Amino acid sequence: MIFDRYILKSLSIATIFIALTLAAVILLTQSLRFLELVIESGASSSAFWILTLLALPRFFEIILPIALMAATVFLYNKLTMDSELVVMRANGVPPMALARPALIMALITTIILWVMTMWVGPASLASMQQMRQVIKAQYSTLLFREGIFNAIVPGLTVFIREKEGGELKGMVIHDSRDPKVAPSTVIAKRGLITSTDEGQQVLVYDGSRQSVNADTNILERLDFERYSIDLPDGTGTVRQRWAEPDERTIWQLLNPDKTDQRDVASQEDFFIEIHRRIASPLLAPAFVVIVLNFLLLGPVDRRGQFARIAMAIITTVSMQGLYLVTFNIALKNAWGLVPMYALVLVPLILGLFMLSEAGEDFRRRMLYSDRRPA
Repeated sequence: MIFDRYILKSLSIATIFIALTLAAVILLTQSLRFLELVIESGASSSAFWILTLLALPRFFEIILPIALMAATVFLYNKLTMDSELVVMRANGVPPMALARPALIMALITTIILWVMTMWVGPASLASMQQMRQVIKAQYSTLLFREGIFNAIVPGLTVFIREKEGGELKGMVIHDSRDPKVAPSTVIAKRGLITSTDEGQQVLVYDGSRQSVNADTNILERLDFERYSIDLPDGTGTVRQRWAEPDERTIWQLLNPDKTDQRDVASQEDFFIEIHRRIASPLLAPAFVVIVLNFLLLGPVDRRGQFARIAMAIITTVSMQGLYLVTFNIALKNAWGLVPMYALVLVPLILGLFMLSEAGEDFRRRMLYSDRRPA
């Protein structure tokens, strides 16, 4: 139908425009999170933009339903003000037929959101966290400057003659952090920084460790081929992270590592996250149905629909806020999933019923019953 294609095309353009505008605002706010990290690490500007863009897909879960809701309000109100919907309703076109293009767009948006929440969003979030680890590791290396004594933290001083690639040459490390252990000085030909499960370490090769015995006051020396020194957290330690539920794809949530104790202990969190990813995209059609009920049902007032538009916006915004509340409840108790699903499905099903022919008959009967004499 020409009307359907016209509305669908206009809705698509409006939704994309609003979504990109909201994404630009989020891009600006999210970029501040990574600006300090990138500047201090000396990473390239491309790393800054990649980090920021990788953070965006997670927010489209909220952006797209709101963008579609705003586009629906704008377009259907414009059609009413231009008398296009008035003429079609006067010709007997039912509300469901008028709502069909918006419902198709809502279905398309829901499918896109399911793809993003099930795979794209978690994958991008995991990539972002991994990239942050790499940048933090680079930052730790940059703390060591050539030709000067670098006071990393109180009690730990490092001197490096030169850096070549990722290798540190001509190292002198003085460590007096532990008051219970005699201060020691390590001299080594070369070294490098590595990440372990416990944190970061400086591995040094071909050198000696010297310290003064507190009891005998004799200098003790230990020659070595390889020696390791733990770095404190203040130097940008990057620990091997456990992947949070929102960083895992749907397949990873359904198939946790049975040998990992934390995975086993987090089964309920994985269960809640799976249901969140199923329910959250359904907000898009629920928002659209709410808006359509406010704008398509009832008498037409060409002087303006400000009250209806305001009520539609207040209802959808309140619904979004309540959804977040019910999700937080579900995180503490799995029974919170019941109100979470109810909040999404009840308005959706009830709204579709009111737009249908059965809903129209129901409204007529209610209107007739109200006007019958007592």
